Amino acid sequence: MKKTIKYVIIAVVLAVFVSGCGGGSTTSSEDEVRIVLGAYTTPREAYGEIIPLFQAYWEAETGQRVIFEESYLGSGAQSRAVVEGFEADVVALSLEADVTRIQNAGLITHDWKAGEHGGIVTTSIVAFAVRKGNPKGVGDWHDLARPDIEVVTPNPNMSGGAMWNILGLYGAAVRGHVEGVAGGDPEAAAEFLRQVLTNVSVMDKSARESILNYEMGIGDLAITYENEVLVGRNSGQEYELVIPTSTILIENPVAVVDANVDKHGTREVAEAFVEFLFTREAQEIYAQHGLRVVNPEAAAASASLYPPVEDLFTVVYFGGWDVIMVDFFGPEGIYNNVILQVHRGE
Repeated sequence: MKKTIKYVIIAVVLAVFVSGCGGGSTTSSEDEVRIVLGAYTTPREAYGEIIPLFQAYWEAETGQRVIFEESYLGSGAQSRAVVEGFEADVVALSLEADVTRIQNAGLITHDWKAGEHGGIVTTSIVAFAVRKGNPKGVGDWHDLARPDIEVVTPNPNMSGGAMWNILGLYGAAVRGHVEGVAGGDPEAAAEFLRQVLTNVSVMDKSARESILNYEMGIGDLAITYENEVLVGRNSGQEYELVIPTSTILIENPVAVVDANVDKHGTREVAEAFVEFLFTREAQEIYAQHGLRVVNPEAAAASASLYPPVEDLFTVVYFGGWDVIMVDFFGPEGIYNNVILQVHRGE
């Protein structure tokens, strides 16, 4: 019998001080400035450590106290919230396409990719969380299509992490790194995607909610960010990390939202915060929370924590995000065609 994917809504408060789509009460003075960070859910704990360091740095440099208002949602949901009126000064999202949405709405007007790292502040890879001892013997992508495997992954309509998961799975298949699937055959890769999605029991709103459901005992395996597994294990969870032979490099962007910083008078501090995120000090905190980092010194210091991947590819393989948002996640895209087949029980 075919399984039906259930879209589970969990009432979790992910925002601190700011929620929904309303604008924040952002003001600035000589003594105090208030800025709003709109981020995706996964690095919340890292920002909990980075923000106090920046506050101390800024106050020492300028004498001005910085108050942060923080909102954490699935990347797509956060991006849409900003477009619809949530006045984030800085966005830190899961994928470039979500920043592009804000840019296309006219809210980001500078070249946010002009810096040394192209606006990408951290990276990760798509990997698997499996139960302690890996009782189902999951070793690579082909195992996810087995009839005895129940898979957990988020909803691509709301979660950037879910989009990365779809791209990682499909890409590995079409590149010839999934056992039993002919490489170079888009139809075979799409069929493999359908088989895996048939095994999905729950699609949550974000990568964080997805892994929390997995921690509650739902599913045999979660497709997720590598860093979500590492953070969970560090906090006492007993699931294990499996890195597939072939997977995609997750690239997480950060950008100042020009329209909002100009409205709030917070450009100077917002730009300084974004710059601070690339310092070795901040990047080492990201690394401690399971993220692969772009600062060369911090990357070298944490290299032993992150094993290489046999076949690591990027969005460039698919032609970039503009192509991906049409070919995969557009109305007639690969994902939407496949998920319709799953819902129909085909």
